[in-house]
Amino acid sequence: MPPPGLFITGTDTDIGKTYVACHIARQLVVGGHVVGAYKPAVSGAGQNAAGQPVWADIEELHAATGKQFPRERICPQRFNAPLAPPSAARSENRTVDSQLLRSGADWWKTQCDFLLIEGAGGVLSPMAEQETVVDIAQDLGYPLIVVARLGLGTINHTLLTLEAAAQRGLTVAGIVLNEAVVSDHDASIQTNAADLARFTDVPVLTTLRYNHAEDIARLGEIDWITLAAI
Repeated sequence: MPPPGLFITGTDTDIGKTYVACHIARQLVVGGHVVGAYKPAVSGAGQNAAGQPVWADIEELHAATGKQFPRERICPQRFNAPLAPPSAARSENRTVDSQLLRSGADWWKTQCDFLLIEGAGGVLSPMAEQETVVDIAQDLGYPLIVVARLGLGTINHTLLTLEAAAQRGLTVAGIVLNEAVVSDHDASIQTNAADLARFTDVPVLTTLRYNHAEDIARLGEIDWITLAAI
């Protein structure tokens, strides 16, 4: 049987999916859980001091889960260009292995008691030549946590994301509104959560202002284990 877990997705790229996933992982590790992290594919590499490619998402997930799991198990398909995985793969004369996007999660069945899966971009972002994130999420079967941008425009983006998930019969356990970039002059950050509540029954679990320690602390109060069982 696969371990319980959550699929962390978002309304866009650079929205804070890894940031939220890592905070969840650290909270659960402190609570005594063995937490795995699986990212089916990643693109957009940097370089280390030796000139070798490194992927920030993988490094952060590796650290948050206690540095005990091989990076190639956290993410078995890695591409250099800052493009959607299938486009990045084509730039290297490679293709995304569609089956591996799914089967890469199998290794974790015997390695952890809670698994966090992180998508790439939003739910309709390409993951393989003919597949998007939502296709992978549907097959893996975990409840979704939607990380949404805290700011003007997020109502539309979030509701579209929820609608795409509902069309595939996916359960959305909650929404995390995240201020990935400082937006002090955006008045909507004060109203986003309440406005979303008028249009959906999916709960806004918390709102994270940029680098606010008290908001991060509230993230740690959420019962992720219970949400995974929804």
